Amino acid sequence: MEQSAWVGRLRNLLRAGDTLWWGQATAEPLTLTRAIVAHRHALAQGGRLRAFVGIGASDTLQAEQADVIDFFGYAASGPHRALAQAGVLDILPSHYSHIPGQIRDGVLPAEVVLLQVSPPDEQGRYSLGLVHEYLTAALEKARVVIGEVNPAVPWTHGSVHLQASDFALLVDAEHAPIDAESAAPGPIEQAIASHIAAHVQDGATLQVGIGKIPEAVLTALRNRRDLGLHSGAVGDGIALLAEEGALTNARKGRDAGVGIAGILMGSERLRRWAHRNPALALRGTDYTHHPEVLASLNQLTAINSAIEVDLTGQVNAEVAGGVYVGAVGGAVDFLRGAARSRGGLPIVALPATAKGATRIVAQLSGPVSTPRCDAGLIVTEHGVADLRGQTLARRVRRMLDIAAPEHRAGLERQAHDLLRRCGAAFG
Repeated sequence: MEQSAWVGRLRNLLRAGDTLWWGQATAEPLTLTRAIVAHRHALAQGGRLRAFVGIGASDTLQAEQADVIDFFGYAASGPHRALAQAGVLDILPSHYSHIPGQIRDGVLPAEVVLLQVSPPDEQGRYSLGLVHEYLTAALEKARVVIGEVNPAVPWTHGSVHLQASDFALLVDAEHAPIDAESAAPGPIEQAIASHIAAHVQDGATLQVGIGKIPEAVLTALRNRRDLGLHSGAVGDGIALLAEEGALTNARKGRDAGVGIAGILMGSERLRRWAHRNPALALRGTDYTHHPEVLASLNQLTAINSAIEVDLTGQVNAEVAGGVYVGAVGGAVDFLRGAARSRGGLPIVALPATAKGATRIVAQLSGPVSTPRCDAGLIVTEHGVADLRGQTLARRVRRMLDIAAPEHRAGLERQAHDLLRRCGAAFG
């Protein structure tokens, strides 16, 4: 069907005031989203549309489109940072685990869902391809579901599959799936990964994010055996672990033999591994981030990042360079889950400096995204500060040991004032 024909059908399906949801990052249905923004004035029919956006991986959304579309989301990541800087992205400061319930309760409206789906299998089932996450909850509430069929998207197992009758409109994809950008880890990331890997035993269940540090960690774990997967996002490093025989999901404690993920954020290599793979299942956020599910996993090793961490273990993940970027995300969900998991490791990993400035600080420059009571292992290239069961004074000493050496003296001077305000002594 020519785009001119189905855009006309879009206009009949959308209503002024509708809130649109679609997959973030690699799961963005580019053909549909680009049509939406290109024809936004006609589709809004004299009113306005609202769109929930997650991590950005394309240049689809631009600030000038806020003339008709109200953008909101949980993070100003990637290209969406420009929307926040322009003041047209309204951040939702919410734990990731809360989003599905907010959709189902109607707190977050979800009238229209746009999906990038795989071609149907022999039973006529379209898979959601690269993502489940919060879209499974949005599908339950949506008045209109529109699908973009992409032959390069893998058919994946999961909790939701759709039939042709579930869609108000199906169109053919005009673009290849987005590849997640990746850069080779450098010496700093490799040093951090080495410190983390030294604590990870055979049989551990992994939760990792996307980026240089997670990929370096996965590479460092290739000699482990019977590792499991239970994560929100996964990248190419997971496919590598599986191909190396390290990832079997045999000792997870639940979902035996099956790795669980919310979204696939990698390249063609990850998509090829995921296609019709019974050892992988995508699930919604209300499962991937559920506290009881996480607590039941064996040796859940949750590896999350931060913008900065203070000397007592408080984490800022929301303000970078003076710009509020949100991204409370699932860090607290997973850190708390790992703390409750038998043998679990709640880890926050970050380089000790950025552009010469210390990221281990006496006072955060932004809000407390993760409170000190949820701090576990803080890791930099200089070592591991295990804060579990440690008093404030002992935390400060351990954090100083993993700060960049050139910043330790200044941080120690500030630590005396910090602990005095907390009523603690520092020797």
